[in-house]
Amino acid sequence: MTIYIAEIDPSSLQFPNPNSAQIDPNGLLAFGGDLSPQRLRQAYRHGIFPWYSQGEPILWWSPNPRGVFIPQQFSPSKSLRKFMRKSSYSVTLNYACHAVIRQCAESRGPEQTWITEAMINAYQKLHDEGDCHSVEVWQDQQLVGGFYGVAVGSIFCGESMFSLADNASKIALWYFCHHFNRHGGQLIDCQMMNPHLASLGASELGRQTFLTQLHQQRDTALAAACYHPQTLVL
Repeated sequence: MTIYIAEIDPSSLQFPNPNSAQIDPNGLLAFGGDLSPQRLRQAYRHGIFPWYSQGEPILWWSPNPRGVFIPQQFSPSKSLRKFMRKSSYSVTLNYACHAVIRQCAESRGPEQTWITEAMINAYQKLHDEGDCHSVEVWQDQQLVGGFYGVAVGSIFCGESMFSLADNASKIALWYFCHHFNRHGGQLIDCQMMNPHLASLGASELGRQTFLTQLHQQRDTALAAACYHPQTLVL
């Protein structure tokens, strides 16, 4: 079966309507363009994100349904609470975004990651311009877990996470949900649902419901302190 998808005009930042994305593969919308900060910001404001492998053209996606976390509803398990009380972990925000992006790529290995060098460079630029943020988990001053993503108003669009020690990514998510909720954050997008995200408490939103909420909240300004580098506490 031949799949026809739109090609991005390199001279324009416009994307096709996300509702025109393919059913199979779920959410494939367009190809081409570039990973400039301007294009990435435009994509995320419309519920679209890049996801492709080395050697492929840039592919743009908007899946249906969408995996999300509702920060005010996130509830860590009793075992995770007990683990954190006994651990030596500390959790920070925006202390080491470049290292987190790099580690998310390297922890999967070159054959499994979609985080190519071009993607790494693109999100590092987004961080330098204040749009991409990271959560870090430290043990004995070593980076052992975390995740990164893109802020769009009161929505945080998660990109990838990694864990090199027990429960590190779960704790990163727990502390960020608490922090994000406290500063007015409404939704954490985790793109495509999978069993691991479901085990952490992610739920599904239909694409149109997600897009409606995104359009309502993408221009909501959170307090600047929300993303200042800081140690996260409960």
